[in-house]
Amino acid sequence: MKKSVSLLLVLIMVFAVGSNLVLAQTDEVTITVWCWDPAFNIYAMEEAAKIYKEIAPNVKINIVETPWDDVQTKLTTAVMAGQTGTLPDILLMQDNALTKNVTNFPGTFVDLTDSGIDFTQFADFKVAHTTVDGRNYAVPFDNGAAINALRLDILEEAGYTLDDFKDITWTEYIEMGKDILAKTGKPLLTNVADSPDQIMAMLQSAGVWMFDEDGDVFIAENDVLKEIVEIYVEMVKSGVLVQVNDWEQYISTINRGTAAGTINGCWIIGSIVGQADQKGLWGITNIPRLERAANASNYSNQGGSSWVVLSSSKQADVAIDFLAHTFAGSVELYETILPSSGALATYLPAGDSDVYNEPHEFFAGQRVYADITDFASKVPQISYGVYNYEARDAVGTAIAQILAGADMNSALQEAEETVKFLMGP
Repeated sequence: MKKSVSLLLVLIMVFAVGSNLVLAQTDEVTITVWCWDPAFNIYAMEEAAKIYKEIAPNVKINIVETPWDDVQTKLTTAVMAGQTGTLPDILLMQDNALTKNVTNFPGTFVDLTDSGIDFTQFADFKVAHTTVDGRNYAVPFDNGAAINALRLDILEEAGYTLDDFKDITWTEYIEMGKDILAKTGKPLLTNVADSPDQIMAMLQSAGVWMFDEDGDVFIAENDVLKEIVEIYVEMVKSGVLVQVNDWEQYISTINRGTAAGTINGCWIIGSIVGQADQKGLWGITNIPRLERAANASNYSNQGGSSWVVLSSSKQADVAIDFLAHTFAGSVELYETILPSSGALATYLPAGDSDVYNEPHEFFAGQRVYADITDFASKVPQISYGVYNYEARDAVGTAIAQILAGADMNSALQEAEETVKFLMGP
């Protein structure tokens, strides 16, 4: 009799535990995500949510549209006030701000190094942007690999083809640019005045940045930067590059065909394909390389963001599993979002997808997405450092001074001193 009662109690306990397990599996779990841009990042997250719904039907992904500036402000305010409970489970962070945030707010973000996510499946340069002190703090997302996009009809008018711009140096680029300007009246390139974006892309192409390996400011004695400044000044003075007042004017030079091309992150394709009357008139290749820099390459990156998980999340394990099965594990996701948003992956397996290898009618049948994925795998690694924004602004100011007639060495020295001051003792 006692054995029967004991057996009954065991069965009741097993049933109770089993019920709890079923309850745990069926209770709805909400993962809140902050990100921006409905047509790009938010769309990608919505599609990721659909994929994960098939894996974990009880998990709801709550996406809150939050502009990047607001993300940074809210993050800083919450951490400084000790109110991290107001933060989401996942947020999208610009790559060039990640090191600063992880360093300034220790313990705020989940260390994903031992999470089971295979970071070797992403482009090396992107993983470097999401790594601090040898630890992985984000799941890489969009591809900002730099491209040299050119109007094929304008090149043809001047007697050139897209192949003439493949694997070239900046000297060759400038010489062809001068000839094209003389024959067509159109510059090869435009850039927003005082913006260092072009300078930054050229720096990374040589695996060099504005800080050295020890994190010290590296501007005044940076010979690679000086070579780049010389090239930039020559392009402006020769008319090969025309500076415009703002981003809207910059996009206009592309859409109206007043410039023969653009060099930028591959996300610029979204602005290019908006002009239906230019279908078939564009092509892309890699960017020019420096000549004196020891590690010069024809590859670089411009922009990009990645997904971080907040340590304050009460369901961080679920958030990590969600990212592991989608942005870090689903070729299907990247196949889905590519045609509609142009969101290229730095997830290397996606590059083998048929979708990534399809000819693009806007680019004269060129397999541009496969080419860009290949470019991304060759981008030199750099570390942006904690004071990246401050250094960018200082170098941008120096470029403006140099173009106005200031001595290059003096302007760069002033830029370095400015950054050192902002960094403090």
